[in-house]
Amino acid sequence: MSAQHRAASLTEVRRMAGPLHLAIGMFDGVHLGHQAVIEAAMHSARGGGVSGVLTFHPHPSRLFRPDAPTLLIMPPEQKAHFLREFGVDLVITQPFTRGFARLHAEDFLTHLKRQLPTLAAVYVGENFRFGKGRAGDVKLLVASGKALGIAVVSVARLRHNGRPVSSTRIRDLLAQGDVAQTGRLLGYPYYCEGAVQPGLRHGRKLGFPTLNVAWSPEARPAFGVYVVRLRGATGRWRRGVANYGVRPTIEHQGAVHPLLETHLLGRGPAPGPRARVRVEWLDYLRPEKKFSSLDALKRQIARDCVAAEKYFGKH
Repeated sequence: MSAQHRAASLTEVRRMAGPLHLAIGMFDGVHLGHQAVIEAAMHSARGGGVSGVLTFHPHPSRLFRPDAPTLLIMPPEQKAHFLREFGVDLVITQPFTRGFARLHAEDFLTHLKRQLPTLAAVYVGENFRFGKGRAGDVKLLVASGKALGIAVVSVARLRHNGRPVSSTRIRDLLAQGDVAQTGRLLGYPYYCEGAVQPGLRHGRKLGFPTLNVAWSPEARPAFGVYVVRLRGATGRWRRGVANYGVRPTIEHQGAVHPLLETHLLGRGPAPGPRARVRVEWLDYLRPEKKFSSLDALKRQIARDCVAAEKYFGKH
């Protein structure tokens, strides 16, 4: 598989067919602000150039704050896949090791040029920091670029409702369950991907069969009930209601691991066991709670389905 169709590391990428326009950043979630940086690189690469993204894994906090690391919105494989769907020619995932972290800011661009000989320009957000101790900023990057003949483009931070769009802001929204606002800042519906796994059929016994999706995010949405839509290999979207949490009514001690259970609305084929699906989270209905009985839970699920249908009727 060519580098253009998978996430590669710097050491794997030596030659490109044209001048490389490279967006650099962690880009966790690939929100609207990130997209502005990446689109600048893609626009400049039109007409014979190659658009690329250089991102990093793990998050630097895993090295410097291992007891309290930054929790990722999007796993690296999903991010690489999203960037390819977005239209980027080349996705480079650089392992963020202690050796890489020791690279002095003054040597950063020289190192990239050595690994990527066709590098013509780099694109970063205005608050981009790099190099040992995060000593490098855009001013230093511009100076290094002039010496090496590499253009440096700094893209202003995007703001929404007067506040900067940031991955930190999106993580806070997810923790509150506000997936609608999360989608506005991302520029697309928040989504997850995973394989359908066999369950204990509790939902079916209640009259609301569910698809259980294997999914273990770092940055968890709030436990609760959500309006969602789900797509399998057929490409057809199905409307649904999902519960994400520990099922306190059924699991009396609470499940050890949170589970994503989706009840599909209406009629139609459903993905089978082990099928790969995408679930888009559209709106938050209510927090997860423990009910006094299974009958009470059943009545509430029926109300949740009605609320979801009303949502789809408006949207």
